[in-house]
Amino acid sequence: MIRYAVQIIHVLAVLGTISSIGYYVLCLWSAGWFLREQRKPVDEGVRGTPATAPVSILKPLRGTDPEMYQSFRSHCLQDYPEYEIIFGVNEANDPAIQLVERLKAEFPQLAIRLMVCREHLGANTKVSNLAQMEREAHYEYLLVNDSDIRVEPDYLRRVLAPLTDPGIGLVTCLYRGVANSTMGSWLESLGISTDFCAGVLVAQTVENGMRFGLGSTLAFRRRDLQAIGGFEAMVDYLADDYQLGSRIAGLGLKVKLSDVVVETFLPRYTLRSFLDHQLRWARTVRDSRFWGYVGLALTFGLPWAALALIFAQGAGWAWVLLAITAALRITVAVVVGKLVLRDRQVLRSLALIPVRDPFALLIWFVSFASHTVVWRGDRFRLENGKLARIRT
Repeated sequence: MIRYAVQIIHVLAVLGTISSIGYYVLCLWSAGWFLREQRKPVDEGVRGTPATAPVSILKPLRGTDPEMYQSFRSHCLQDYPEYEIIFGVNEANDPAIQLVERLKAEFPQLAIRLMVCREHLGANTKVSNLAQMEREAHYEYLLVNDSDIRVEPDYLRRVLAPLTDPGIGLVTCLYRGVANSTMGSWLESLGISTDFCAGVLVAQTVENGMRFGLGSTLAFRRRDLQAIGGFEAMVDYLADDYQLGSRIAGLGLKVKLSDVVVETFLPRYTLRSFLDHQLRWARTVRDSRFWGYVGLALTFGLPWAALALIFAQGAGWAWVLLAITAALRITVAVVVGKLVLRDRQVLRSLALIPVRDPFALLIWFVSFASHTVVWRGDRFRLENGKLARIRT
């Protein structure tokens, strides 16, 4: 009986390795397609209206993030004719308020507003704030991004340009993580640049287009938001970025992955906060795209190849399989991390791949064991993508 179990595990390990090799090849093809699309010339005459139309930037806040002021500041240095920035907090004593007031003092010529969003419309405080901020926004074009996102001066022009096409309903962006000195920060940065963003590119290829958004950037029209029920329709969902993209795609509009790549500055994770963040991320994806998440089991190439080598008792063919898998995994990391995302840290962190990949597989397994997530210090139960606060 034990012998049969060993044989089954051995076969599964080999099949998992082979499927991962196929996945890595698909990652490279998808990244190549994305890079080729970037090089295509764009007709500036087609870009006109939204690239100069006024836009409202909505930034919901809670607490502070690393490099937060400089990230705010990058939104005030845009080469763009007219825009406003609305910051929203849930509590009048939120520490982020001081940074917003400092920003207003440095850029008095810009339309920068701070709102204290006192209504609690649902379990997702961020979306509750967005619903209240949207009511006060002046313009038809809206852009939402996370509080820790830093952008280049041409960000608004490039992100909004695709919305001149009436068939495009939402524009979203890839992002790269900037790590600090902690191991958790480096592992997360590596995962974003070599795994998560590669998966986004593959999803775009397999699904013949995007069907979801990323919180790094969500640019859309107010009328399309209203057509899907406004932010109020998503106020109990954890993955509001996914929901927004999915619902706008449900209108028959396209979700466009921009050629713009933004930055997020990662915190100094403790072991506990790192685990909480990774599990929240994993369970968010699990509830949003369940079968796609299950399919991730077939993408953990190095752990599968190492397992195949162990059960093959060091056979030569198993070493060859491991070498092919490792070469492709590193190639994907370099192509996506360096060429697509222009991540300046990715080459230095490649040595962490043998640590990161088994850990990611462990997180994948553990993510099925519970529906609890920790978000900004609060505990929630996650059911079918919706949040329910756990009272302590």
